[in-house]
Amino acid sequence: MKRLLPALICCGLLPILNDLTAVSSSAASPPQPYGPVPTERQLRWHEMEFYGFLHFTVNTFTDREWGNGDEDEKVFNPTDFDADQIVSAAKQAGMKGLILTAKHHDGFCLWPSRYTEHSVKNSPWKGGQGDVVKEISTACRRHGLKFGVYLSPWDRNNKDYARPEYITYYRNQLRELLTNYGDIFTVWFDGANGGDGYYGGAREKRQIDNRTYYDWPNTWRVVRDLRPGAVMFSDGGPDFRWVGNESGIAGDPCWETLNLTGRYPGSSSAGLNSGERPATDWVPAECDVSIRPGWFYHAKEDARVKKPTQLLDIYYKSVGRGACLNLNLPPDRRGRIHENDIRSLAEFRRTLDATFANNLAKGAKLSASNTRGKAKQFAAKNVLDHKRQTYWATDDGITTPELVLDLGKPVTFNVVSLREYLPLGQRVDAFALDQFKDGQWVEFAKSTSIGNLRLIRGDRVTTDKVRLRVTKAAACPALSEFGLYAEPAQVKAPSL
Repeated sequence: MKRLLPALICCGLLPILNDLTAVSSSAASPPQPYGPVPTERQLRWHEMEFYGFLHFTVNTFTDREWGNGDEDEKVFNPTDFDADQIVSAAKQAGMKGLILTAKHHDGFCLWPSRYTEHSVKNSPWKGGQGDVVKEISTACRRHGLKFGVYLSPWDRNNKDYARPEYITYYRNQLRELLTNYGDIFTVWFDGANGGDGYYGGAREKRQIDNRTYYDWPNTWRVVRDLRPGAVMFSDGGPDFRWVGNESGIAGDPCWETLNLTGRYPGSSSAGLNSGERPATDWVPAECDVSIRPGWFYHAKEDARVKKPTQLLDIYYKSVGRGACLNLNLPPDRRGRIHENDIRSLAEFRRTLDATFANNLAKGAKLSASNTRGKAKQFAAKNVLDHKRQTYWATDDGITTPELVLDLGKPVTFNVVSLREYLPLGQRVDAFALDQFKDGQWVEFAKSTSIGNLRLIRGDRVTTDKVRLRVTKAAACPALSEFGLYAEPAQVKAPSL
C-alpha cells in the first residue's frame, strides 16, 4: 500500500480511496440507537420474561381479598409453612423470580418490622419468631430464583396514614426490606391509595392526593440508593409499567415505550395496554394475573384454577407480545401452593418445554436482501445462534428488508419467534411472514411490534422455505432471533 500512495496522490485518487474507506468503515459500524433504549437493569428484567407473585397475609385466613386493617395478628397462623415447597413450585413452572406481598393494604407485615406491632412478631406462628420475607428470600437464593418485594403504599392499619408522618414510616419499612434480605430484583408499587380503614382505631375514610402525597421521586430514590440494580413497577414506571388489566393480556401491539410525563402510581391507565409510539421513555409492560379468580387463597376456588390451556394463551399474549408475565400463586392456609395449582402449572410447563425444545429453523440456509456493510458481525446467521447480544442488521436507509430461511425439506410448525436487539431500541413497526407454497410465496401471518420477544401462534404450516418481510421500520432493523417451533399435537392454537 505504501508503494501505491505516491501513484494515487499523483493521479488524484487518494481522496476517492479515503472516501471509500470511510463509507466501508461507517457501513460496518453498529447502527445508531433509535428512540429510547433500556437501561442495564431493564435489560436484566427483560431476560426474566416469566416470574411470579405470592399474595399471602391475614387475608388468607379471613377469606378476604382486601383486609380492613383491624385484623387480629393472631389470625395469621399457617399450619405447615414451607418456603422450599412454594419456591420449588415456581421454579418447576419455569419462573425466574418471585415477588412477595411483604405488606398489603391491611398493613400487616410478613416480617418483624421494628416500626409496627401489626406484624408476624405478634402472631402465634413460630411463637412470634417467624419471618416470611426471610424464609422466602432465602429459599429463592437456594433455588436460583430472584426475589422481589411488594410494599403497599396504602396502609389501612397505620394511624398516620394520609399524614406527613406516614411517609417517614413507609420509607423506613422500605429500607428494612432493602437492607435485611439480600439482593432485590424489583420493588412493586401498587396504585391503590386511600379509602375506608381502621387507621389505628379511627375507623374512617381517608383520601390522599396520590400525585404528591408519597413524594415519589424521593421514595424511588431510596430504592436507587440501596438497590441500584432493582427495577421499579407502577402505573408510571419508572422502570416497567402495569399493562392496564389484571387478566395478563398485553395489547397488540404492545410497544416497549411510553411518555412518562404526567404519570405516577395510581394515575390514568390510558395507553398502558398498548404503550405509545413514538415516545420519550423505555417503560415496558408487565402482565399481572392470578392463577385463580382471586389474588389470595380461597378454598372455594380450588376447582377454579386456570387450566394449562388458559395459562398457555396468557403466556403467548404477554411474553409473546414483548411483556413480562407475573403469575400469582397464592399460598394456602398451610403456607403451601395448593396441589391443583401445581398440577396445572406442571402441564403448562410440559407443553412449553416440548414446544420450544427444538428450533426447527436450526441448520437452515439464510439469505438476506441486505446485510450491514456486508460484515459477518451483522450477518443473517446471527438470528439462529440463540444469543441476545448478536443480531442481523441492514445498512442505514434499508428499512424494509427480507430474510429467507431455506429449511432444505418440508417442516411443520405453528409458532414463530422474533426478537429485536434491545440496546438499539425498538425499531420495527410491522412485518409479515410468508411460506413457499406451490411455487410462490404465500403470506400466512403479519403483525406489528416485536421488541423483547414476539411469538406468532396459529395454524400449522408445512413448507421448506419461510420468508420474513419487514414492511415498516423507523430505522434499519436489528433482529437477534428468528425461530420456528411446533406445539405438541394435542394442543390447539387459535387461528391467526
